[in-house]
Amino acid sequence: MEKSTPLHWDIEDSHPELVDKLKQSLRTVKDPEIGMDIIQLGLVRNVSLIDEIVKIKMMLTTPFCPYGPSLLESARVQVETALGKTTRIDFSMDPWDFSMMEDGATPNWGLY
Repeated sequence: MEKSTPLHWDIEDSHPELVDKLKQSLRTVKDPEIGMDIIQLGLVRNVSLIDEIVKIKMMLTTPFCPYGPSLLESARVQVETALGKTTRIDFSMDPWDFSMMEDGATPNWGLY
């Protein structure tokens, strides 16, 4: 398995003071089947703040995840609550793989 490259979100350049609070709020959103949060899984691909609207590009581990709508809505609500800003989720159909996980988060599921 190839080593993951740390993500760099647009908000890290434009509003670095919000990044820790943002990540903390997103770490509370867990995939109920896997038991890991959406940051560990690497599901949040980008975050930007433009005109006081937070835009999150997010994917799922599988496009037809039964918990997908709940995960997307939970992420939106958590960020709106934490940052006090309108938040929109842009759902990405890009395929997810283990290399997208946060370093050190990859469990040994016996799949590789």
